[in-house]
Amino acid sequence: MTTTDPRPLYTRATEQAATLIRAVRPEQLTGPTPCSEFDVRTLLSHIVGGTRRIAIVGEGGDGLAEPAFTEGVEDEGWTEAYDEVRARVLKAWESDDRMAAPVRVPWGEVPGHAALAGYVMEIVTHTWDLNESLGRPEELDGELAEFALAVGHRTLPDPERDAHTPFDSARTAPEEAGAYERLAAWLGREPLSRA
Repeated sequence: MTTTDPRPLYTRATEQAATLIRAVRPEQLTGPTPCSEFDVRTLLSHIVGGTRRIAIVGEGGDGLAEPAFTEGVEDEGWTEAYDEVRARVLKAWESDDRMAAPVRVPWGEVPGHAALAGYVMEIVTHTWDLNESLGRPEELDGELAEFALAVGHRTLPDPERDAHTPFDSARTAPEEAGAYERLAAWLGREPLSRA
């Protein structure tokens, strides 16, 4: 079985996320997101913190030692915080050796390529969350959603999820649903317009 190198997809996914993060206006920070426990500010904190976590993993560190949220970022500082950590994560995963090396992430010890593929799913999903929260200002990259959905089916094959899984049980996507709506449904999310 050939394994897709997730690095080009991850790079594209971070570019897409960065575009949306730059679009967030201060008055939107307290708005709702498809993650019922997050407002936009908390979602941004989770995106920056999760990106920092996978950067540390790529640098050879422990993915469990770093919290998934970021403290101390001022409301006007999210773009800069994400751009900094995005540059760090892309540098951390440049080496081909890192792709096969075992790494520790919150869901276990896996080869580097599997860890980074999981974080493609993570950032693509949270980018959809943010796009929903901002009123869908961007046309999102469907190829990224298809890849993330394939990762989601591999890593979360059971549609029923327990309290230890960071995603809700799968929902049924409408028959005509596009890739992002199918991804969101598999991860237990609904568009804000229907939530």
